[in-house]
Amino acid sequence: MGNRGMEELIPLVNKLQDAFSSIGQACNLDLPQIAVVGGQSAGKSSVLENFVGRDFLPRGSGIVTRRPLVLQLISATAEWAEFLHCKGKKFTDFDEVRQEIEGETDRVTGANKGISPVPINLRVYSPHVLNLTLIDLPGITKVPVGDQPVDIEQQIRDMILQFITKESCLILAVTPANTDLANSDALKLAKDVDPQGLRTIGVITKLDLMDEGTDARDILENKLLPLRRGYIGVVNRSQKDIDGRKDIKAALDAERKFFLSHASYRHMAEKMGTPRLQRVLNEQLTNHIRDTLPAFRSKLQSQLLALDKEAEEYRGYRPDDPSRKTKQLLQMVQQFSVDFEKRIEGSGDQVDTVELSGGAKINRIFHERFPFELVKMECDEKEMRREISYAIKNIHGIRTGLFTPDMAFEAIVKKQVIKLKGPCVKCVDMVIQELINTVRQCSSKLDCFPMLREETERIVTSHIRDRESRAKDQVLLLIDIQLSYINTNHEDFIGFANAQQRSSQTNKSQSSAGNQVIRKGWLTINNISIMKGGAKEYWFVLTAESLSWFKDDEEKEKKYMLPLDNLKVRDVEKSFMSSKHIFCIFNTESRNVYKDNRTLELACDSQDDVDSWKSSLLRAGVYPEKVVAVESETTTATENFSMDPQLERKVETIRNLVDSYMAIVNKCIRDLMPKTIMHLMINNVKDFINAELLAQLYSAGDQNALMDESQEQAQRRDEVLRTHQALTEALAIIGDISTSTITVPMPPPVDNSWVGGPGSRRSPPSSPTAPRRMSSGQRPAPRGAPPPPNRPGPLGPFNNIADSPQAPSRPNRAPPSIPSRRPPPSPTRQAPP
Repeated sequence: MGNRGMEELIPLVNKLQDAFSSIGQACNLDLPQIAVVGGQSAGKSSVLENFVGRDFLPRGSGIVTRRPLVLQLISATAEWAEFLHCKGKKFTDFDEVRQEIEGETDRVTGANKGISPVPINLRVYSPHVLNLTLIDLPGITKVPVGDQPVDIEQQIRDMILQFITKESCLILAVTPANTDLANSDALKLAKDVDPQGLRTIGVITKLDLMDEGTDARDILENKLLPLRRGYIGVVNRSQKDIDGRKDIKAALDAERKFFLSHASYRHMAEKMGTPRLQRVLNEQLTNHIRDTLPAFRSKLQSQLLALDKEAEEYRGYRPDDPSRKTKQLLQMVQQFSVDFEKRIEGSGDQVDTVELSGGAKINRIFHERFPFELVKMECDEKEMRREISYAIKNIHGIRTGLFTPDMAFEAIVKKQVIKLKGPCVKCVDMVIQELINTVRQCSSKLDCFPMLREETERIVTSHIRDRESRAKDQVLLLIDIQLSYINTNHEDFIGFANAQQRSSQTNKSQSSAGNQVIRKGWLTINNISIMKGGAKEYWFVLTAESLSWFKDDEEKEKKYMLPLDNLKVRDVEKSFMSSKHIFCIFNTESRNVYKDNRTLELACDSQDDVDSWKSSLLRAGVYPEKVVAVESETTTATENFSMDPQLERKVETIRNLVDSYMAIVNKCIRDLMPKTIMHLMINNVKDFINAELLAQLYSAGDQNALMDESQEQAQRRDEVLRTHQALTEALAIIGDISTSTITVPMPPPVDNSWVGGPGSRRSPPSSPTAPRRMSSGQRPAPRGAPPPPNRPGPLGPFNNIADSPQAPSRPNRAPPSIPSRRPPPSPTRQAPP
């Protein structure tokens, strides 16, 4: 009766098991329990039915247990069963219990041998049981049956490991006596997760089916293949007995007679059998709960603290209270406004460390993406020179002009300015998309009120779209303003006199920039052959004159330095086998860029990084493909049409004038675009959310309907309150339990390296026959001969945890269904002839 002071622990764990199973994952606790593990047809189900004293588990071929069965045995004066999924319904006919298990299994897994990790919770009240909680897991199988997948063995193994890897779970490893114990699947799995054997209990079934002349005495005495917690032998009903509906009470009587009458087991009969196993499991589970109680209480308290604030908000909550809805609507809109402004303007709290968003991404659009789009405008040098020459000839008409006509300059400039409309409109579109993404991110806090979130997103997005048309009109107006007057008196315009010296002046100005560092960062060189090591990551440093890369960011070991002369950038299609985004650098004179490679392929983790690097290269003078850099403008355009030297000089002059004036226009547009978008869109949207969103929501319809909470939120509130209540009650019960009770100490370690698994140091002991069988020189004791003495094993004269002197002399409560028996004769007493 040593554990009577803690007899409420197992019912407490049962209560928590039901509460947490019904609320899903709201409270993640590893409750102390016993998992029954064994191969197919090892006798697991028969052991559980013997505990209950009733036939209630499905029978048949293939995998019988296809979902974990959480079996809670509770000692009571009456006998009935109930399922967690059928609350309030009592089953007194155990044939109906079996049918309900089969029906519930088929409902989730299908009727053709499928499996599922979703457990079935069954509670059995009976005067014939001790308080006990077990989980019957699917039997380990090798061959798929029915519509089972080919990896059914691995699926079952993974399912079993989900339970037995938890330190709070005791493992009941069931192995039939007529197979090789050293190859037991159950013991191998237990050894994998419990190498010290602190949680493993061995059960040997089918002792009555061993070959004549053999026995499992050395195993049951924990000598041959020892486990730290030892073994207990049981004898289940045969298939013939099951088919004949043999009463379990009669089967338990026959089991006791078997141990009392068998020459090899009679000296340990009191330590064998189903009643003994049930008592030992009750004691060990109770002691295991006691040992894990401090950590269990600590985890309960941490879960309770995490839910306290949320539960306090939900307590006394009335969903239909109009005043509450009005107050909450104001709070939600105010919070939405604050979150939007923080994402745009930047904030120190709730910083996204994964990717750019909100204002940071819009800043990149303004100062990296938009300038890059301006430079990337497709411009064919030969085509432009041809257009200039035609413009000059058409302006002169039938006459041969002596001077360079300024009208040709204006015509070409206006054509180039019109091309700016595309990048400008694209910049507005990118900012619009980022604003809409920001609105969606901020409205995620309104998920508990789906109609409010939907209406908020609709109103704000509609306003953004309205401002989009105005912003685009204003942007196009800026371009039209540039077209309306070509200001050749601008202070930065080179003028006709200096046009021909522009190339040399530009080269000098670029060389005077010095070796200024423009950017540093990690890039992967993607086109290194596999023979030379494959793609590698290096630390790159970009300056105004060169691109260098180093082994690491300490910049001590330089791998290569690439001058930027005659280099350009082009995009490379992303490989379907690679997750990286790639661009490449190449030489316009078809020379090798890096060693034997005509191109240098560089890879980044995201497209944003690619665009940022290309913008930095643009600052260093490395232009995208098809955009002609200043250095190459001295080339002549004599292909496909003839040009006299005088006309060629005029074309070169106008070409330089166009470049000078377009640089002025680009500079102006790059400055005005962010200002225009900020004024007409971003600041306006912020003001709209602060001042008008609430009024728009009120005018949109029924405010009460807007504040109807989602079904998920209502369910979440109920789960939080029920979980908080269950945790509070659990802590109260645990606090009232005295832990100063007599407990069974853990037996000393044994050498269990014979079980396959991590840490094995030696192979199973060799013998002429299987480990369960007696050696060929052994013979069964003759009738009338005294039984062999009780040989001490690794644990002394006690082969199991419950046999030590500190163990309680009697169990908590003996099952009434087991008739009392006189103890067997002492091992030293001569048996009657």
